[in-house]
Amino acid sequence: MTQHSGAQSDVFVPTGKLQFGVFFQGVNSGTIWKAAESGSQTDFESFRRIVQTAERGLFAAFFLGEGLRLREHLGRPHALDVVGRPDAQTMLAALASVTTNIGLVATQNTTYNDPADLAHRLSSLDLISRGRAAWNIVTTDNAWTGANFRRGGYLDHADRYRHAEAFVETAKRIWDSWETAEGPAGRVLHEGQHYTVDVTPRLPRSAQYRPVLFQAGDSPEGRDFAARQADVIFSAHPKFDAAVEFRKDLVARSLNAGRGANAVQIMPASEFILAPTADEAAAKKEWVRSLQIGPQQAVAYLEQFWGRELSAYDPDGPLPEIDPVVEETSETRGSGFHGAKARQLADQWRAEAKDKGLSIRQFVTSRTARVDATFTGSYSAVADQLAEYARVGAVDGFNISPWLIPSGLDDIVNHLVPELQERGVYPTEYRGSTLRENLALATPVRSVEAARAL
Repeated sequence: MTQHSGAQSDVFVPTGKLQFGVFFQGVNSGTIWKAAESGSQTDFESFRRIVQTAERGLFAAFFLGEGLRLREHLGRPHALDVVGRPDAQTMLAALASVTTNIGLVATQNTTYNDPADLAHRLSSLDLISRGRAAWNIVTTDNAWTGANFRRGGYLDHADRYRHAEAFVETAKRIWDSWETAEGPAGRVLHEGQHYTVDVTPRLPRSAQYRPVLFQAGDSPEGRDFAARQADVIFSAHPKFDAAVEFRKDLVARSLNAGRGANAVQIMPASEFILAPTADEAAAKKEWVRSLQIGPQQAVAYLEQFWGRELSAYDPDGPLPEIDPVVEETSETRGSGFHGAKARQLADQWRAEAKDKGLSIRQFVTSRTARVDATFTGSYSAVADQLAEYARVGAVDGFNISPWLIPSGLDDIVNHLVPELQERGVYPTEYRGSTLRENLALATPVRSVEAARAL
């Protein structure tokens, strides 16, 4: 395991500070793509505008998601999805030329990449950006996604983190094996269950030594993986009490992995709907939700579970009385729909909707809204909420998914950030020029000899 410079304490100490990141997802039900104000999901201008707004707001990082296959709906590409996401590393390299300080995070899959090739491409982005690159580590194991690749379907679900660990360790060894910018690079050998590597690094280290590592798994295996390998975890626990419990759990896992209590930072996914007053924010939230789930989206959501056409049903009427034609939903519908017991869910949902008096559209909105991840209120009230997170160290920051592209960060940067700065919990300038510096992460240190010997 890589050791980190600086003393590592077994006692967690809150920093009292927060950072923001922005997650440009592309495919999801939370971003409004069909409003007059919506930008394009492929036009460079959308990416440029939002990343520069984030940098103006001193955001630590800009994340891009990854899509390896188009989500399907009733056996065809989902017509209501936004499709055609550009390659993350290509887009981030372009954005490096129009930004100065913000980190650039590429979501990249360990299952369908090669460690030597990916390590080289991430090193390239790190050098091009002068030390601002990061890797959001994800895994995939299903054969449906794998059909797009030569190695389709080869990875068992139980092996996904075992494979990912070997992959990440190999990439780290490649980065660690470059002795100096002028000195010789070391040869890295790895022979494992899924691939064999014999490579000599082709690029020197960047200003931040190597890319920062993010990870988003929330299963026990995913949390242990993050505790061993990640610098930052992209968590699913933004609510205060859940965030505090997640911090305790991650600290325990980090200590068990031989790292310090503060070794892994936490940035939960979140959504912000803000306005000058609480009443205005509530009205804005209602408007946002009405655009996120329209009539077509509501019916299509149920079709993903029913496995059949439901277009004859009124989205403002009750849930369908007919049963699904599938027992369990497949991965072709997307990760949010995979593995559901369709008929059991249909019975539960019909009963719940009837009990609450909800139409199809109202019910789907209640199911898909980022209830646990949304901060709604006035700028000052939400700033007070976030200051409490900083005080107890529940999180190190928030990874924000804007509900509108490219203007979805404007309220946050123009109004919330100054409120947080007044409370002393948000940066007033960037700490340095690299992502590692701006996240206050220690520089990894491992001797070339140790890296080659692993």
